Amino acid sequence: MKELFDPEFYAQQFAAARLWLEANALALSVATLAQAVAIGLAFLVAQAAATHARALLERTVSSRAEPQIVRLTQWLQPLVRSILWLIVLWLLVEVAWTTGLTFRLIKIVASLLTAWVVIRLGAALVRDPLWARFIALVVWTIAALSIVGLLTPTMAALNGVALTLGNLRISVLTVVEAVLSLAVLLWIATVVGRVLERRITASNNLTPSLQVLIVKLLKIVLAVIAVLIALQAVGIDLTTFTVLTGAIGVGIGFGLQKIVSNFVSGIIILLDKSIKPGDVLVVGNTYGRVNSLGARFVSVITRDGTEFLIPNETLVTEHVVNWSYSSNQVRLKVPIGIAYRSDVRRAIALCLESADEVERVLKQPKPVCLLMGFGDSTVDLELRFWILDPMSGVSNVKSEVLLHIWDRFHANDIELPFPQRDLHIKTPLEVTMRGVDDAPLS
Repeated sequence: MKELFDPEFYAQQFAAARLWLEANALALSVATLAQAVAIGLAFLVAQAAATHARALLERTVSSRAEPQIVRLTQWLQPLVRSILWLIVLWLLVEVAWTTGLTFRLIKIVASLLTAWVVIRLGAALVRDPLWARFIALVVWTIAALSIVGLLTPTMAALNGVALTLGNLRISVLTVVEAVLSLAVLLWIATVVGRVLERRITASNNLTPSLQVLIVKLLKIVLAVIAVLIALQAVGIDLTTFTVLTGAIGVGIGFGLQKIVSNFVSGIIILLDKSIKPGDVLVVGNTYGRVNSLGARFVSVITRDGTEFLIPNETLVTEHVVNWSYSSNQVRLKVPIGIAYRSDVRRAIALCLESADEVERVLKQPKPVCLLMGFGDSTVDLELRFWILDPMSGVSNVKSEVLLHIWDRFHANDIELPFPQRDLHIKTPLEVTMRGVDDAPLS
């Protein structure tokens, strides 16, 4: 804490920086200005030549469509101008060295540009654009400081700004090293996790739910290992975080109950294999196919394309219908009513014929049609049949069966009744009552 607010420390750092500038700063002379002009002219030449170079690369790709050539062209195209500028600068350095002219500024710019091109080409191997830009920026910053001779002074200045907590000293340099180490290790963990995920998902010996569980646990373990290694690499004793981890535990107990509950519920779902990707679920009013299993929720996509994120805790504690838990075979029931004057046996036969015509209805087990009872206006039938693909929808196959039944009933004079009531109106009669005075009352 003392170093962080010590004015004498900052005065020493300022004096060191001033001495470095006095020893290394380029004098504003005619030679320096000439080098600056040469650098600008080299950029203009590279800018003009870049257009023709890109056109040449496109013609090369169109004439030779090999994947390697296409990939190399896509790799080089964003850096065409920088590469041409770099070539011109190094030619200027060679000419200046041969003729005995001053070329220090040109060489510094050429070295910085060389480092940038090489780092960008190397970062292009990283598929994630965000990671590629981060790696390129960090590595080029370190290389640039080293080229201009500021790396060691910068590290000393960052190490001097520190905060002391008991036996733990945390400097800005320590924080920077920890962040960089953690970023690199997390990237490595991500790459290793993707490789393992592809191998696990390609295994036919593991169920889909077990594959998801193993992949998620591996990613968590790799991330934890990356954090621990990063902290150890910068010399931070993990025992100093005992109080912090205890506070985090209390925070989890009070403020993150739902998150922890959903996480644990997700592990339970994966372990008991009650829900897996591809299952058809009914949760409340939601009917759809399980798209993915997450640490906090399950993604369910309905037939109309709406994606519901259902918390894992809901799937553990509430009523859930899994249409494909043990088997994809599902029996559907379609109620049908016919008029009393219709031939019931003929109607049953027509219902069975209609079910047989639908492609998604299984032939085994066979469809059945039962007489369920006699209603107020209808004879109640029920057609039952099996399908093997509930993930393709249930209402659509019911609709197709009913359309076939409609056509057959109309062709065979099977009447579909509708509720009706008969109202009989009677003429009121005069009622005579005799009282004490024998007067008629109506």
